[in-house]
Amino acid sequence: MPAVRRALPPVLLACLLMTGCSSVQLGTPIPSKSPNLAPGAPAGSGRPIAVGAGPQRHYTVQQQPAVGSCHYRSEHGEPLEDPTCTPGAISPAVTQANLKSTICRKGGYTSGVRPSAYVTGKEKKLNAASYGYTGRMGDAEYDHLISLQLGGDPNDPRNLWVEPADPGHRKGAGVNNRKDPVETKLHTAVCKGQVTLAAAQQAIVTDWTTALTTLHLG
Repeated sequence: MPAVRRALPPVLLACLLMTGCSSVQLGTPIPSKSPNLAPGAPAGSGRPIAVGAGPQRHYTVQQQPAVGSCHYRSEHGEPLEDPTCTPGAISPAVTQANLKSTICRKGGYTSGVRPSAYVTGKEKKLNAASYGYTGRMGDAEYDHLISLQLGGDPNDPRNLWVEPADPGHRKGAGVNNRKDPVETKLHTAVCKGQVTLAAAQQAIVTDWTTALTTLHLG
C-alpha cells in the first residue's frame, strides 16, 4: 500500500520556507525566562520571592512604577502594599547559613547596607506618585516591605513602597506605624531559631498584619 502523504498546514509550510526557520526543531517548546527567585522558599507557602542585587557600594536612584499604577490595600484597618508593584525582594547576601554574621550580629548590619537619604528621598517622591499618595511625606515611611533586619534587599524597587501612616495617626507627628514592631519580633524569632528566615520573609510579603499569628508568635 503506498504511503499516505499528509499535507503540511499552510502556516507550517510557510515557516519551513522562511530563512532559518528550518533550524527550529518542531514540537520543542520555547523555554520561558524564569524570574530570579529566592531558593528554599517553603513549598505552597505563597508566591516565590525575587532576589535583588544585594548591598552595593554606591546606590543609584531606581526607576519606580508608572504614576498612579499602584493601589493600596487595607487589611485589619492597616494600609498594605500593592503586591503587583511591591512584591518584595530579598538580598542574596543574607541566608539561613550566615545569620550570625549578617542580620543577627550585634549592630552594624542594617546601617552598613542602607542606601543614603539622597537616594531614597528621590525614590520616595517618585514612589508616592506611583501609589497616588498625597498625604504628608513626613508622616509616611519609605518602607522596605521585607525589612533590612529580615534580609530584605536594600534598594530593589520591588521591595520599597511609601507606607502611609496608620489610621488615627496624628498629622505632623512623623513616622510611627505598627509594621515596625512586627518586623522586630520576627527578627528576634529568626535569630533565636524559632522560625526560619524564609518563613519570616514569606509571612511579611503575604500580609504583615497576620505575620505573627501565622507563625504562632503572637
